[in-house]
Formats: sequence, structure tokens, C-alpha cells
Amino acid sequence: MSKFKDKVVVISGGNSGIGLEAVKGFLSEGAKVIFSGRRQQALDEVSKDLSGKFKTVLADQSKLADNEKLIDEAVNTYGKIDVLFVNAGVAFFSPADQIDEDHFDTQFNINIKGPMFLVKHAIPNIKDGGTVIFNTSIVHQKGFDGGSVYSATKGALRAYARVLTTELAPRKIRVNSIAPGPIGTPIYEKMGMPSEVVEEMGQGFAEMVPLKRFGEPKEIADAVLFLASTNASYVNGIELSIDGGLSQI
Repeated sequence: MSKFKDKVVVISGGNSGIGLEAVKGFLSEGAKVIFSGRRQQALDEVSKDLSGKFKTVLADQSKLADNEKLIDEAVNTYGKIDVLFVNAGVAFFSPADQIDEDHFDTQFNINIKGPMFLVKHAIPNIKDGGTVIFNTSIVHQKGFDGGSVYSATKGALRAYARVLTTELAPRKIRVNSIAPGPIGTPIYEKMGMPSEVVEEMGQGFAEMVPLKRFGEPKEIADAVLFLASTNASYVNGIELSIDGGLSQI
């Protein structure tokens, strides 16, 4: 109950899936948590079951002003930041010869442009010795049909995290990433594809995993808490694949 006692944790996209499990994990360890979501109703709903010191912020990671608002609300409420978990993201699949500008812009705005400007505003407000954690994906390590744009955004985020690791090293701020494989989160419900197509795709992903199952959001959140903790004090610059072995074979 005290691993993160009074630490200030900011999480983007904390109203469902991996983000919500991370919120719960940090709160259970005594942290002060500020988390965002794009829908007020969703934020209000999940808040009913949370306990501890937390604040929700209505923010869309694709909007630069909302990223500033999230950081400002965190600092104004609890002070300088100890942990920043850049989690919010979207995934849409389409064959390379069928993508359009909206398919491209939506994913790049949310998955890479938003995180870069969120971090830009956060940097002066992160304590020396703090930590930044990104949610990337194994999709940039393997080639999945239809994932050209989505994979490109996650590959860009991984490249950005490498540079940030060197830039923040003088302040002893650690930068790491977690790369989930197929995880049972609401992201699959938001792909804009027919349910039977999504289900078939999900079954295909699960079959490729050596463990023959989807991961659970808490399994990813537990890794986030480890990377944010003093137990990982010498872990820096890595991307940790959490995918049941899918990217390793």
C-alpha cells in the first residue's frame, strides 16, 4: 500500500483497459493519480468504483490544448509529476491500398503527435529522478496485414522514446515502453469494423500466441507499475514486450 505513497502519477486514457488497470494499481499503492479520457460519461462511471486520491480530466490526446490541460490540472492539484504513463491510443486496420487521409491523420494525431506534445508540456513539470512510460505495441516488430499506418505510429513512438531517453538522462528521468500483444481491451471494439471481422481477427491473433490466449489488461498494468517503481531503478530505454511470446518466435 506504500510503494508509490504520495507519488504523483499522470495517465492518459485511464478510463478503460490497460489505463484503468494502471490507475487502480497506482491508487492501491498510495499514489495520487490524475487520468484522462475522451468521454465524461466514461470517466464518471469508472470513478464510482475507485478509492484514494485521484482526479479525472476530460481530454483528447489528439488535441494539443487538451494535453496541456492534463498536465496543468495535475500540477495544480498535486504538484510536480513523478510518473507519466502515456497510454492513450487507437488502432484501425486497413489494407495499404485502401487507406485514406482520415485513417492516416487520426492515428498519427492520437498515437504519436499527441504523446510528443503531452511529453513536451510535461518535461518541465516532471521531478528529477521521475519516469516516463509509453504504451507502444508489438505491431511495429512484426508485419500484420492491414496494420501499416497503426504500426508506423507505434514504430515512431518507439523511436521517439529512444531519443527522449538520452535527452532526459541528465535529470535521471528514466524512459521505458511497454509493448503489448493481443490484449482483451475495448480498443478492438473501436476499430470501426464489423463485429464478426473483429472477432475473426482476434481469434487469429490468439492462435499465433504461444500461450494461445489474449493477455489481460492487468497483466500489462502490473508491468507498468514495475517499470515505474524503484525495483526498476536501473531499467532505462527499453521496450518490454508483453505478448505471451508472440514477438519472440
